[in-house]
Amino acid sequence: MKILITGGLGFIGSHTADALLAQGHTVRILDNVCEPVHIGGKPNYIPAGSELIRGDVRNKSDWEKALQGIEVVYHFAAYQDYNIDFSRFFATNVVGTSLLYEVAVEKKLSLARVIVASSQAVYGEGKYLCKTDGVFYPELRTEKQLMHGEWEHSCPTCGPSQTPQWQTTDETKMNPQNQYGLSKQMQETLALNLGKRYGIPTVALRYSIVQGPRQSFTNAYSGACRVFCLSYFLKKEPPIFEDGLQLRDYVNINDVVDANVLVLNHPKVSGEAFNVGGGKASTVLEFAKLVAKKAGRDFNPKFNHSYRFGDTRHIVSDIAKLKGLGWAPQRGIETSIEHYLEWLSGFPNLKDTVSEGLSKMRTLNIIRSVQS
Repeated sequence: MKILITGGLGFIGSHTADALLAQGHTVRILDNVCEPVHIGGKPNYIPAGSELIRGDVRNKSDWEKALQGIEVVYHFAAYQDYNIDFSRFFATNVVGTSLLYEVAVEKKLSLARVIVASSQAVYGEGKYLCKTDGVFYPELRTEKQLMHGEWEHSCPTCGPSQTPQWQTTDETKMNPQNQYGLSKQMQETLALNLGKRYGIPTVALRYSIVQGPRQSFTNAYSGACRVFCLSYFLKKEPPIFEDGLQLRDYVNINDVVDANVLVLNHPKVSGEAFNVGGGKASTVLEFAKLVAKKAGRDFNPKFNHSYRFGDTRHIVSDIAKLKGLGWAPQRGIETSIEHYLEWLSGFPNLKDTVSEGLSKMRTLNIIRSVQS
């Protein structure tokens, strides 16, 4: 098949391109090759045999050029960061996606499938269970709560008298809390509904925290693997926000690629959204300790008595729906860490972009200190 991958030089896009090319598909990549993902221009891992169009999903003419002769679209191009340039999130993630469908309908393109990359961020704080009052979906923790180091959620009905239990979060309720999550909710809602209306089979994949090689070490939003691996690689102790007991759901890049390939031709995915996660909850401290072990470093966690305002406390995806189609994660977080550390070793002159990112987030008042 003739396949277009937007953001195809990025982390998930490039690995997916490699897999599709290996299966004999023709792959075209649309990518704007911009910072902070790409520093210094095109990466050295451009999928061999692919066609590259340097362009921007915010430009209609670039879509028109990229979509010529295409049968399937993997739409991975996105803007993700902690920055407060809110309009850029929506211009890239929402308007960019609307242009895909606009061109497809105007040009009467016959697209067999569109696969849209969504995110676990659409769930916000996720799902919780109070023994007394049942299931609820909390809003953001308040500034007052966080500044006093009160990390856990309380039931909105019975209050702090008991701590509710986090639950794995299925696909039924979105409750985004930040600009990225909001833009992803709008993006996938737009894509699924326009897909249904105009007969363009569309599926949305809500990725958990994807980890592995090629994940940008200059993008502050890249996640725990980047922060901890790069810190230990540079012989520094990584920062630990809150108390380090936040639960997260990490999924290996190769498992994500397996899911991406599965939905290409599967007959039961059109019009649906699926979680793509690792199937296991890990605390931030557990992840950091494992990175230290794999990097051959002592584990002396550095609690900096601060928090990132807007972070979720616990979020773990329920992957039962996608497992029902025959997919399941096959690689653990150890594999992701080993492969990321190996990849970092190919860059002998790495800058301390972790410290640079932390400094920027403090300036923007994203990182805030606990009041003693």
